[in-house]
Amino acid sequence: MSAQAAGVVIVGAGHAGAQAAIALRNAGYGEAITLIGDEPDPPYERPPLSKEYLCGEKSAERLLIRPLEFWAERGITLLLGRRVCAVDAQAHRVLLADGNTVGYRHLIWAAGGTPRVLSCPGHDLAGVHTVRTRADVDRIRRHIDDVSRVVIIGGGYIGLETASALIKLGKSVVLIQATDRVLARVAGEELSRFFEAEHRARGVDLRTSAAVERILGEAGRVSGVVLGEGEFIAADMVIVGIGIEPVVQPLLDAGAQIANGVLVDEFCRTNLPDIYAIGDCACHCNRFADGAPIRLESVQNANDQANTAALAISGKPVKYDALPWFWSNQYDLRLQTVGLSSGHDETVVRGDLESRRFSIVYLKQGRVIALDCINAAKDYVQGGKLVAAGTLVDRHRLADSSVPLKTLV
Repeated sequence: MSAQAAGVVIVGAGHAGAQAAIALRNAGYGEAITLIGDEPDPPYERPPLSKEYLCGEKSAERLLIRPLEFWAERGITLLLGRRVCAVDAQAHRVLLADGNTVGYRHLIWAAGGTPRVLSCPGHDLAGVHTVRTRADVDRIRRHIDDVSRVVIIGGGYIGLETASALIKLGKSVVLIQATDRVLARVAGEELSRFFEAEHRARGVDLRTSAAVERILGEAGRVSGVVLGEGEFIAADMVIVGIGIEPVVQPLLDAGAQIANGVLVDEFCRTNLPDIYAIGDCACHCNRFADGAPIRLESVQNANDQANTAALAISGKPVKYDALPWFWSNQYDLRLQTVGLSSGHDETVVRGDLESRRFSIVYLKQGRVIALDCINAAKDYVQGGKLVAAGTLVDRHRLADSSVPLKTLV
């Protein structure tokens, strides 16, 4: 492969990388675009992996972000099943693990992250899985019919969504969370307790403040999990969902500034010449986090940062200033989140938690900074305007679910 300048090279074929390629063409970028992915699959959606795809309700073809022919029609070269192991920032080229090099005029690093792994004995036994790629879930699905007891380690969105899917498949599920509540990193206590109650009501044996001591196996395959107090939990399969590590080592070696991801400016530029970073691996200063540097793992952030980088490269720079939003489907519950609740000093609940249709509004110094909406799409849509404006609100009207949020803007 030539090491000559070749337009834009995008490392990572997930949501961020795919959107960057699409956005470049939409912005009128006419040079070569090369999208390098370490998986053999063309760009596909990840959120359904722990939900519809795991349950067999969505096919691999329906996961695709665009049909395969889309990329060729737009002159976007896909290099799939290829891993970038080094970046030569001065020579403007990347080195692939197979020894080939690819030159670039601009580089967009959208490599995402890899699942964190347990460090305890037995973490590498057969039957211990993660949920990050389609191949991960395919491995789970190949064995799921022979499995009746599953232990899930981690009470974040991946763990809870996977528990929901496995309950639907008729499995016995134990979920282990190290902290005193699920979703502790991303939500307030009211939402954590609501989801804990919902999962327990569906049959999940949910343990909080529980530490995994080791994983036991028989003949090289997992047979159970031992907790810190010595309790043994039998398991035919273990699924680990304890977060990701951003893939940044090649950029770090090249001299990029790293702090919980690759540090980028408001145009998603790194400190290295002509190199941008976007998506799960990029750390940026976000005004919805009071300007603090954060790394957001969401489709919204991936797409919006991709658009920012593409416009900057195309000579039409627009600063990244997107409102964060997220979603999660568990059982018949649709959670929609807008804004960032970290640092809140007050919460207001709209509606009745027992009705399973309500919103939790997060305030900081009287201003709306985020909402968690359960089966309440109207609050989610209208509440986003309150977050974007940092609105000071009347708490009594805010708590009254008969008052449309749009009247409070």
